[in-house]
Amino acid sequence: MSSKHAPLLAPSLLAGDHANLAASVRLVEDLRLPWLHCDIMDGHFVPNLTFGPETLAALRRAGSKLFFDTHLMLSEPHRYVEPFAKAGANLISIHIEPDYDHTATLTRIRALGCQCGIVLNPGTPARAVEKVLPLVDLVLVMTVQPGFGGQSFRRDMLPKIEQLRDWRAARGLAFRLEVDGGVDLHTGPECAAAGADTFVAGSAFFRAADKPAFATAFSRL
Repeated sequence: MSSKHAPLLAPSLLAGDHANLAASVRLVEDLRLPWLHCDIMDGHFVPNLTFGPETLAALRRAGSKLFFDTHLMLSEPHRYVEPFAKAGANLISIHIEPDYDHTATLTRIRALGCQCGIVLNPGTPARAVEKVLPLVDLVLVMTVQPGFGGQSFRRDMLPKIEQLRDWRAARGLAFRLEVDGGVDLHTGPECAAAGADTFVAGSAFFRAADKPAFATAFSRL
């Protein structure tokens, strides 16, 4: 195992059946996978629109007890952390790239009772998040340019994952190291070898012919 955290697969709701999201959530629950990754896009920071807080709230009302790993791809994430916390998010991750008070926003997320995370786009170096690493529960390295599903995995992100892994170990930190974008049965092991322990899979998971086998493979990384 590449870190002290057990490997964890977080299927991405974005790749589920948008006509029946509750059924997609039940599929994840039936496999006893504890996490669901919720991609929140605003059409500004990324060129796509996805879900709002009401989607998460509706899934909670439908009975979901999954851990909602909520990834805010927003130009102004600080304006929306409270609505998503109230809607049922368990962890809220924000991007380092927009210009806002990252430290205050991470502190606010924790004050709202959620875990917090920081996210880096492919073109953003690891050093951009170095100062906030002691504040976060999770660091998400995007392995595609965010905005749309189904993109090819970028292997040039592996050294960034390794750098964050090494910093975590050297500084005695405990954040999870997550990867998102083109993660499948081939690229997942590469990410694990580099130090990732949390794996967001969208298209690869929901299109897998044998989803139980897919989930089992990630549990063994």
